[in-house]
Amino acid sequence: MGESIAKREFGGTGLQITCVGLGGEGVLRTYGKDGAAGDVIATAAREGIGYFDSARAYAGSQAYFGQFWQENGKLRQTVFQTSKSASRDKKGALSDLEDSLKTMGTDYLDLWQIHDVRTEAELQAIETPGGALEAFLEAKEKGKVRFIGVTGHQDPAILTEAVRRWPVDTVLMPVNPVEGVMGGFLDGTLAAALDKGVAVIAMKVLGASHYLAPERGVTAELLLKYALSFDISLAIVGCSTPGEVMTLARVGRTFSPLSAQERQEVEGIFRPIAKKLAYYRG
Repeated sequence: MGESIAKREFGGTGLQITCVGLGGEGVLRTYGKDGAAGDVIATAAREGIGYFDSARAYAGSQAYFGQFWQENGKLRQTVFQTSKSASRDKKGALSDLEDSLKTMGTDYLDLWQIHDVRTEAELQAIETPGGALEAFLEAKEKGKVRFIGVTGHQDPAILTEAVRRWPVDTVLMPVNPVEGVMGGFLDGTLAAALDKGVAVIAMKVLGASHYLAPERGVTAELLLKYALSFDISLAIVGCSTPGEVMTLARVGRTFSPLSAQERQEVEGIFRPIAKKLAYYRG
């Protein structure tokens, strides 16, 4: 395997995490593909990727990880395992957490995230007495989760408010050239997170592979380099094959940042159709 994947400071947690992580989508967001999913997870572990993403909403993702940990429990301490809950009330979120722990075969999560916050009404529901935020804080206090975070990809203003208002350790948000063109996440949410010492995790890096255009030089490697050129902790990508995992790991080992001019050149490719390509904003 050779050189190790580079690590970065994980916000204000005092930890360092590999600068690339295995996303919870790709083949992991399926059912009944145990062999293929197991190969992807095993390759990520073997390549030294230290962050595994998951969510209750991601089909069989949690169960695939659970099978891996059942067979490879000795590696559990070496990987930062995460999951998410989309419940907006305390009772529902705590139920989600117990389900996640059981399904994943672990007695704790390294990171548990409030999933896909989109509206002001959701912000208020989550932070009101009896809301999900109480569950997250309680789970952290009891040691069932080490850190808590929030995720979102629809409205940067809403996600920025969540970062400002809640005592989260992390934020998961889109980082790609479309966002460089449109603004909001990369100049609003990112700044708010850095101001509070919140770790920033990049998603939608490849736009579910829709942003790949090899004929124009837009490869997975370039898009990963674009994301990692920002002041983020790591970038996660869902993978469907061991080869894709190895590409992810290779970038983590050999990455060098794009210059401001190079980033602008990449954004220029996306500028004419950026709004259309921001499919996840809804």
